[in-house]
Amino acid sequence: MIPNLVTVMDKPVLDLEKTLIDATSVVERWFRMAWQDYTPPFYCSVDLRNAGFKLAPVDTNLFPGGFNNLAADMLPLAVQAAMSAIEKYCPEAKNLLLIPENHTRNTHYLASVSRLMEILRQTGLDIRLGTLSDQVTHPASMTMPDGTTVALEPVKRINNGRRVGLDGFNPCTILLNNDLSAGTPEILQDVYEQNLFPPLHAGWTVRRKSNHFAAYDDVVRRFSRTVGIDPWLVNPYFAHCRDINFEEKSGGECLAEQVNAVLGRIRRKYREYGIKKKPFVIIKADAGTYGMGVMTVSDAKEVLSLNRRQRNKMAVIKDGQVVREVLVQEGVHSLERVNDAVAEPVVYMIDRYVVGGFYRVNASRDIDENLNAPGAEFVPLPFSQQHTLPDVSAAPGTSEPNRYYMYGVIARLALLAASVELEKTDPDMQ
Repeated sequence: MIPNLVTVMDKPVLDLEKTLIDATSVVERWFRMAWQDYTPPFYCSVDLRNAGFKLAPVDTNLFPGGFNNLAADMLPLAVQAAMSAIEKYCPEAKNLLLIPENHTRNTHYLASVSRLMEILRQTGLDIRLGTLSDQVTHPASMTMPDGTTVALEPVKRINNGRRVGLDGFNPCTILLNNDLSAGTPEILQDVYEQNLFPPLHAGWTVRRKSNHFAAYDDVVRRFSRTVGIDPWLVNPYFAHCRDINFEEKSGGECLAEQVNAVLGRIRRKYREYGIKKKPFVIIKADAGTYGMGVMTVSDAKEVLSLNRRQRNKMAVIKDGQVVREVLVQEGVHSLERVNDAVAEPVVYMIDRYVVGGFYRVNASRDIDENLNAPGAEFVPLPFSQQHTLPDVSAAPGTSEPNRYYMYGVIARLALLAASVELEKTDPDMQ
């Protein structure tokens, strides 16, 4: 299904599209050479925002759910990409242990796990589900949304404690779909004989969004010099605040100062490009996901006068983790629509390949708000094999394959930034 998409495309993004399409061979060679130096994460999803005058990533997820929202005709490409990833690390692999989130009763998440298992099975792997939950001590049967049943088994140490697996199941590879927000489990530490993806330091116990966007800033500067664009067109400004305590109202001065600084930088760019829209920033927890701990601010004074409800919303995120660090990120308006609702594209990658995506649509949210919130719906992006074959003869803004190719380029820049980020924060490298 091709959604009824209405997009307001202004000259800066139209010029960006033309530049990327005209420089396709340069762009693809640049990526090819970059992947000689870095190893991509096993999988990744990237939230993009298209303001018409700017197209930028606002979040990069290294433990993506939502595989059930990908278009069915993209699944063969996902299988090929997964096969490429497996062949890199364990070409003789037979068994793969998939560890999902501990809270597996959400039917949408179960549908994603089921789709991911389907993709992985087609690579020639025997897939079993293991859980880190203390509440599962014996194999339990789970009914998936399609009516099939899957065994969920407690993860344990096997082979005299040297490996991680299940009773009667010794995997070559362990794939985490659990972002470790609650902490790094001891049972997964010191795993040296098996491949563990993503690595433990990719979990939110260690990972910080500010590190990711610092890496993205560096990647974009190099890319922009190569293709000749203003880095700001694909890069949100950001700042970082530590020692925040929303419950005790401490750290507000730092937050107000950084909000004011980022807003000032945005205003200067808006003047440069003649943009009339009101600038804003998104304040979000520097670690964590699920759209929790996020708020929109357009004036630094707002953060000094948060009411109790706003402070409570920002104070605690997934798994009861207390927020102590925040990212102040340039807000990117979302001027894309599916029917009458605000939409943003989410692009999925396995290994270094784009394997599809969807529009996150939220009729209850405005163009300057977080769409990953109650009321969100998902429409598969009409990616096809064409997304790798842009139409060089089409006028900017008139070709869907060209728009999706542009999405893929920006998403791959974020993927590369995640690779740089993980290398820099790898405790073994240090």
